[in-house]
Amino acid sequence: MSKIHVIGAGLAGLAASLSLTRADRAVVLHEAGPAAGGRCRSYHDKELDLRIDNGNHLLLSGNRAVRAYIAEIGAAGCFDVSDEAVFPFIDLKTGERWAVRPNKGRIPWWVFSADRRVPETRLSDYWALARVAWCRDDTPVAECMRRGKLFWRLVEPIAVAALNTSTRHGLARLFGAVLRESLMKGGRACRPMLPKEGLSEALIDPAIATLRQRGAEIRLNSHIAELAVEGGAVTRLRGPDGPIELDPADAVVLAVPARVAAELLPGLVVPDAFEAILNVHFRHQADPEGPLGENGFIGLISGTAEWVFRKPGHVSVTISAANQMVDESARDIAKEVWPNVVDALGLKQAEKDEMPPYRVLKERRATFAATAEQDARRPQHRTNIAANLALAGDWTATGLPATIEGAIRSGRSAAEVILSV
Repeated sequence: MSKIHVIGAGLAGLAASLSLTRADRAVVLHEAGPAAGGRCRSYHDKELDLRIDNGNHLLLSGNRAVRAYIAEIGAAGCFDVSDEAVFPFIDLKTGERWAVRPNKGRIPWWVFSADRRVPETRLSDYWALARVAWCRDDTPVAECMRRGKLFWRLVEPIAVAALNTSTRHGLARLFGAVLRESLMKGGRACRPMLPKEGLSEALIDPAIATLRQRGAEIRLNSHIAELAVEGGAVTRLRGPDGPIELDPADAVVLAVPARVAAELLPGLVVPDAFEAILNVHFRHQADPEGPLGENGFIGLISGTAEWVFRKPGHVSVTISAANQMVDESARDIAKEVWPNVVDALGLKQAEKDEMPPYRVLKERRATFAATAEQDARRPQHRTNIAANLALAGDWTATGLPATIEGAIRSGRSAAEVILSV
């Protein structure tokens, strides 16, 4: 029986493996590290004595590929899904708090309600969102609309989080793809979905269990160091135990980071400029009735921290497009961020000087820079390098930024390429 070797057990590789096993194909899943999940996983941190996620991801009910993936692995019960779309914010400079509350239907009557929209914005401001959502050229987000209150208090924080690139350079058409599948579809598509425990428990462990039930072979600590391409096909892999010969009917899905893919396939054009993400975890039990509200997160304006999430036993901060900060020491980063957390949570001012234990996680190459130049370097899932090879990863040509939704879609598309051969 032919085998499909899926290289990389991040979300793209897991999604590809699920599609292939659902089609009754034999899958061997190789993961170079000791655990699956890639940038979307959980682990026990000794410093905090807590289980933490290596990053923060805000999923929305409009993420159709994510929802299908969750349904397939039977993990719907692992998420808290909000009854309505509510996005709380605080301006750290002024102390003003508000929440954006889109109504459920597609007709955006919420923009007519002052207590649902961004403070100090006018109804006419919201027409600009449509221009951003349907932008098709290489215009950056910041040049697609007037930079008034709506931009700084809603578009900027959401765009930077989605693109992991500054709005001065980040493509409006990539951000527009996100808007079209969320805010432009109304509140039903914008309900936050947060894991009840951790990312591994919600998205990774159930996928691995499903694959094993379907007969897939999971090989952890299986670093694939070489792909041999001969006669227009991948004929051999080199793993930790030596060569792995492929039969003529075998195939490969390469679901590794862009840089690794380029090393394995010389000549492959991939994104080569990246943006960092910083995640800072503080051991602090946030009040469930506090400012983070029922959804468990808040967006921060005019600060270093951009989003604060309530997690079991700790609060977690995300800073996107963090290339200028990533080389600072962990302590300096934590000291700069903690006062933002104190203000966001409404804690006593004395607590600013009593920083709790923390863990700073630096992802230097978290995502490709969502610029026109880098987007043009994203390869298709089908390549002309080898007929039995497909590419997967959020850095491939998904039409979306480097998000969980994009990663899962890329894995599904790569599987379709292999199944069509």
